Order: sequence, then C-alpha cells, then structure tokens
Amino acid sequence: MDGTGEVLVRYHLDGEVAVIGLNRPTKRNAISDRVVEALRDAAVRAQREARAAVIYGEGDHFCSGLDLAEHREKPLFEAIQGSRRWHAIFSEFERGEIPIFSALHGAVVGGGFELAAATHVRVADESAFFGLPEGQRGIFVGGGGSVRVARLIGAARMGDMMLTGRTVSPQQMEQWGGVSYVVPQGQALPRAMELARAAATNAPLSNYAILNALPRIAEMSVEDGLFTESIISALTSETPDAKARLRDFLEKRTARLKAPDAE
Repeated sequence: MDGTGEVLVRYHLDGEVAVIGLNRPTKRNAISDRVVEALRDAAVRAQREARAAVIYGEGDHFCSGLDLAEHREKPLFEAIQGSRRWHAIFSEFERGEIPIFSALHGAVVGGGFELAAATHVRVADESAFFGLPEGQRGIFVGGGGSVRVARLIGAARMGDMMLTGRTVSPQQMEQWGGVSYVVPQGQALPRAMELARAAATNAPLSNYAILNALPRIAEMSVEDGLFTESIISALTSETPDAKARLRDFLEKRTARLKAPDAE
C-alpha cells in the first residue's frame, strides 16, 4: 500500500511461493514510479520469506508498460534517475535468491515486457500479445529492455518491434525465445504457480547458482566459463542438502526422469 492508501501491488504467500500482483487494472497495470517502489518492497519481502515467486497482472492485461502521463512531466535528469531506479529494482528480481516466474496475459507491452524479461521463466496464455511501441512514442526503452529483451529474442527482432510497432503472438514469442511456455487462455497463472511450487522444492544453493552463476557464465569466454562451472559445481555438491538428495536418488527414494509425453 502506498501513501494514498492504494494497493498498487498485491502480495500474499501460497505455501512457499510469493504471489505478486500488479493491481492497476483500470490503467492496464501501467508502471509508475510508485509501482516500481511497490515492486521493490514485494521483491525484498519475497526473498526473505519465500522460496519462489510468481508475478501476474490483475484484470485483462499483464502490463501495458510505462505510465506515459507521469513520464512526460519529468525533467531530463529525473528521467535518467527513474530509468536507473527501474534497472536496480528489476535486477533485484533477476539476480536475487529465489526463482521468479511471470504469468502473462493480454498486453505485455513496453515496460511490461521489460519486467517479464527480468523474471526467470515466462508463461504466456493465448490472449497475450507482446509489443515495444517506444519508436512510435518518440522514446526508447528504459527498464532494461535493450539488455534483457535483446538477449532473449535478439537485437534485430527487438529493433523490428520498436521501429514498426509490430505486436507478436505468444506462439511466435516462444519460437523466438522470449516465452518459455504457452498455455490456453486463463491458464497462465495456474501453470506459473505449478512451476514455481516445483522450483521451490529445489536446494536453495542450486537455485541461487542457476539464477546468478549461469547468466554470468554465458557472458564469459569458454575457458573462463568452464573454470567457473567447475567451482560452482563443486560448491553446490558439498552442501548437506545436496548430499542427502544424491543419496536419496542413488537409493531409489526419488523419482527418475522420464521421457515427455508426445505433444
């Protein structure tokens, strides 16, 4: 709840999963400075008391992006500071201690796409559509999209979306690598919750390494990446949690992987 008494971001715990809801449905969940700060509060709380989290949007849309009414009133330096604040807060989601899943429906546009790109797994239902209309607005992405979105789908595809105002279906976005799962309409949140509950059962250090070591290794040279992988692999395997899980597997107390069902 912000200083006006308005609940901009809903938060509750479902077992070990923090459920975080953007709560400006009449504005298509547009992101203002107050929403960004509320997201930070939710991120800090989730890191403290949950083992995974899910972000979703109330109403008909996940998020339509930047609240342009607020943005157009900002002096130049305040706009730079605001963008840097988005970067810092979205990084708390991306490089935190717990995996964060996003449940996407309706508009996933501009800053909404940037927020989704800061989560670790994106689940979109068939109503979702993705857009980066900044080129038509005379502006540029400012919430980390030129890094995160471009690394997901490629700078050329991102540039196409920004230059032309093209919107992209969830099926196409899945092919491009921007979405991990596409589900029937209305099923994004239940599916994201299912995945988050599964991730919450993982060893905390393994999850932390996946979230923080894996993306850094991807940016290293081959030899540096392989060396870092060896260190992280050894560290995670030495925890009591890992030793117990490996023993359970060897003694057949945990299920083995099986081939996926035919699609």
